[in-house]
Amino acid sequence: MSTEHILLIAAAIIVLSVFASKAVSRLALPALAVFLAIGMLAGSEGLGGIAFDDAMVAQFIGVVALVFIIFAGGLHSDVSSIRPVLRAGAVLSTAGVLITAAMVAFLTYCFLGIPLKFSFLIGAIVSSTDAAAVFSVLGSRNIKLKGNLGPLLEFESASNDPIAVLLTIGVIHVIMGAEVSSAKFILYFLEQIGIGVASGYFLGKLTLFMLRKFKLDYKGLYAPLLASVVLLIYAATALVGGSGFLAIYIVGLILAHNDFPRKEGLKEFHDGLGWLMQIIMFVLLGLLVFPSRLLVIAYPAMVISAVLIFIARPVGVFLPMAFIKGFNTREKIFISWVGLRGSVPIVLATFPMLAGVPYSKLVFNVIFFIVLTSVLLQATSIGLVARLLKLQQRSPD
Repeated sequence: MSTEHILLIAAAIIVLSVFASKAVSRLALPALAVFLAIGMLAGSEGLGGIAFDDAMVAQFIGVVALVFIIFAGGLHSDVSSIRPVLRAGAVLSTAGVLITAAMVAFLTYCFLGIPLKFSFLIGAIVSSTDAAAVFSVLGSRNIKLKGNLGPLLEFESASNDPIAVLLTIGVIHVIMGAEVSSAKFILYFLEQIGIGVASGYFLGKLTLFMLRKFKLDYKGLYAPLLASVVLLIYAATALVGGSGFLAIYIVGLILAHNDFPRKEGLKEFHDGLGWLMQIIMFVLLGLLVFPSRLLVIAYPAMVISAVLIFIARPVGVFLPMAFIKGFNTREKIFISWVGLRGSVPIVLATFPMLAGVPYSKLVFNVIFFIVLTSVLLQATSIGLVARLLKLQQRSPD
């Protein structure tokens, strides 16, 4: 295929995704579901017939896309509204993720008889909520929530990836025969969080200083400069053993809380870049899946989805938040319902494939099905659930 053909197809898919997301918004379907559907339609079993089965490329592009999506989320956050939810967000990002993973693993083992190691692998992969999905749905639906619900959901989704990554890698090592002690597990987790926070704070302050002090001759260079710095911070943090995703989210928060030249223009640029990354990532992940293989695992995947949505996620919210004041039962129910799964679980599902884990493609298809269920069921009903629980702010007259 020539370069021109590749560019034509890629550009056409992006244009189609944008207009399709606009067209179906009236049906209350989230844009993420549209992007996934277009990827599946363009794939080898769809109308497009594009053959794509490279997990390594999908993982690489997925990670880069998540970097910009999470940074854009931090850059558009109201820092003052996040301070009151730091404790609750930290609890959900740690204990909540662990409880959710354990519940999914145990109930999957009990209900379906899937070997315990693979049950834990599935539980680990789907244990965290997805920042791209949460930012996209809350933002595109213009859902205004009462109290601290919005900041809590955004902070949780942007900060709970490290433990999900840690759990997934740990379970993969166990399946492949490596010995992983509890002490090593805890140490690795503390390193991820500690280095991620320290790196994000220090490099965020350094980035702010750079943007304030260094004047560029051409205005157009500010955007590629900041984009490159974001990638640099993520990669440097990850290489020294920290959570790069947590670091760049903190960098985004620091920049959001301070003034610097070209701030509004850079915010608009990264908002657009974030959406472009979402389109590319979800379309690519849609290409990676084979729809015919989803039918084979539909029953067990639906059981796991039900366990995750109606049992594991609520327990993972209510149990750790029993010690957190400031949130009533209705708010905790809503937090449980907005446990959206999106690109992060699908990207994590490529880890077993690259590690050569047995039945990894089967696990990938199960995870993809769970994400589809979450997007179609939970994401489409967030506004309705908020209204039923009387948690949505009324629009000013």
